[in-house]
Amino acid sequence: MRVLIVEDDAALGLFLQKGLKLEGHDVSWVGDGEAALVHAAEHRPDLIVLDLSLPKKDGTEVLEEMRGRFDETAVLVLTGRSHVDERVKCLNLGADDCLLKPFSFHELTARCRALLRRREQFADPVLRHGDVEMNRMERKVVRNGRLVELTVKEFSLLEFLLMRRGRCCTRSELLREVWQMSPDAGTNVVDVYVNYLRRKLGAVGADGNEACPVIETVRGEGYRMGAGGRMVARVSEYPVGVAFAGE
Repeated sequence: MRVLIVEDDAALGLFLQKGLKLEGHDVSWVGDGEAALVHAAEHRPDLIVLDLSLPKKDGTEVLEEMRGRFDETAVLVLTGRSHVDERVKCLNLGADDCLLKPFSFHELTARCRALLRRREQFADPVLRHGDVEMNRMERKVVRNGRLVELTVKEFSLLEFLLMRRGRCCTRSELLREVWQMSPDAGTNVVDVYVNYLRRKLGAVGADGNEACPVIETVRGEGYRMGAGGRMVARVSEYPVGVAFAGE
């Protein structure tokens, strides 16, 4: 997952960044509230680990603004403020969880995993990016009203890219999360399956003209959903469909 650490204590911030990277996550660290809002707007992290005592903009202000702009991002608050009213305030402002300093790193990582499991469990089942729509509950995909037949692994790859909202997903990340393989595995399976998806999704829009790229290659890094469309989630009014073929 993509994690943003917001902590003004440089030693603690770097420690958390290093530790979560060793857990396999993509982790960034910033030291003040204003930088946190800028980074979140540009990179849309899956999880923000947010200290309350920050320079430039207090953590509670950051939390309130985050919830108004990035409701899909999980927020774990770190605080040395031991009074229960402070933690209640954070939860009422939209924090998903609070962890009192000092804390165990193992407890922090366990709470992070639990937050993301809950977020995914209650996520909207329908994902849309431009003219591509996926119903994750019914395991169905259409583009321009056309039923697209995908294998199980192709569906999982497309779902992962859609959930990342067009952000670049590295080959190592895709190997680890979609194939459960070591990021160091010497294989081109990611590139092969991206080509499968591109062929099946096609390159023609509803008006018969060339459509925006469904999956873009980010040279030297990986892949992301094409910038020509914007992915949103909503409850579908009509059933959409894809039939599953064998692997």
